[in-house]
Amino acid sequence: MKLIPTQQVNRLLKKLGPGLITGAADDDPSGIATYSQAGAQFGMNMLWTVLFTYPLMVSIQIVSAKIGRVTGRGLADNIQQHFPAWLLYGVLSLLLVANTINIAADISAMGEAFKLIVGGSAHLYALIFGLASLLLQVFIPYRRYVRILKWLTLSLLAYVATAFVVHIPWTQVLVTSLFPHISWQTEYITTVVAVFGTTISPYLFFWQASQEVEEQLADPQSKPLIAAPEQAADSLRRIKIDTIIGMGFSNLVAFFIILTTAVTLNLHGISDIQTSAQAALALRPIAGEFAFLLFSAGIIGTGLLAIPVLAGASAYAMAGAFKWEHSLELSPKMAKPFYAIIVLSTLIGVGLSFSAIDPIKALYWSAVINGVISVPIMAVMMLMAVKPEIMGQFVISRRLKSLGWLATFMMALAVVAMFATI
Repeated sequence: MKLIPTQQVNRLLKKLGPGLITGAADDDPSGIATYSQAGAQFGMNMLWTVLFTYPLMVSIQIVSAKIGRVTGRGLADNIQQHFPAWLLYGVLSLLLVANTINIAADISAMGEAFKLIVGGSAHLYALIFGLASLLLQVFIPYRRYVRILKWLTLSLLAYVATAFVVHIPWTQVLVTSLFPHISWQTEYITTVVAVFGTTISPYLFFWQASQEVEEQLADPQSKPLIAAPEQAADSLRRIKIDTIIGMGFSNLVAFFIILTTAVTLNLHGISDIQTSAQAALALRPIAGEFAFLLFSAGIIGTGLLAIPVLAGASAYAMAGAFKWEHSLELSPKMAKPFYAIIVLSTLIGVGLSFSAIDPIKALYWSAVINGVISVPIMAVMMLMAVKPEIMGQFVISRRLKSLGWLATFMMALAVVAMFATI
């Protein structure tokens, strides 16, 4: 019997999960600020970066997902088992710092965005959003919580919709995306590095690998592929589809954020955007009230999606390293240290949003840390993914190996360029 379109859509939606959520979480309020700055400062000449990073992002996220699904363990678990302790603990320390700063910046941005819409206290709203996210993550089982995260990904469509509220010269967009004017000025190179670092972030590797493990544990008939190779065909096909669509969604949204700010803010001489809330406010007199509301609402939705991913990535990494019980399907009583990391990361993030710390400088150093630790983590992932003693018969293909190492090399170049421009 031939499937009707609705059934086909339902089957596709069932294949989407870790990849879709991971990709959507990449466009958090901090990422929105970076993309907005790119569009405001350099116009359409930054659109190429999103197209360039897409295949690299897909390849490295498929590698992380395959490691989780094949071994039945997260990245930290595998690093702990196969690499020196100093590497594991060094990466963990930097990951925790970067993720916590990101949480603080995202919570602050959500509070500011809600204040722009309704007025009132940004700090109070930040507190409410932080605590709401924490309670959802701690007290709702994974199978129900993941459905909430999937629906939250729809908030990113606000940025696609915003672009269609303003005038877009599509012919110029196509030409500039494929043949951009690339500058070698420090400001341009720094922004390119920031976009790369925002797009390919370490917490995404840990989250997607761990979510593959969660998906496997949630299905009583599912086992790690190394122990159940007969399940490989369907699982690996799902991972590929899920990741291609998830990262495509992420980069599509990033493309439209850069595009929207390029054809509005940049064309009106507004080039200094430091936060996502500033971008929304600057849009108001230029693009109109509706565009402003869409942009602001998107900040809140993406923050609610990103905070649990950031806190969860830290918790999975720590739990894997120290062999704690860890799963969002477990109750807090059964995985106390795991949930303690989630609670502490979120609460410290909330606390930092109330402090006198400059959020712009904090985000900058968070990006620096993310850029630095991305390279060794990606290299370690690539080394694991080609080892038969880890992956069995499911070592990655030559094509994926080439793309994964290219992504690692490009991130290494970005880090070198970043330090060269400091």
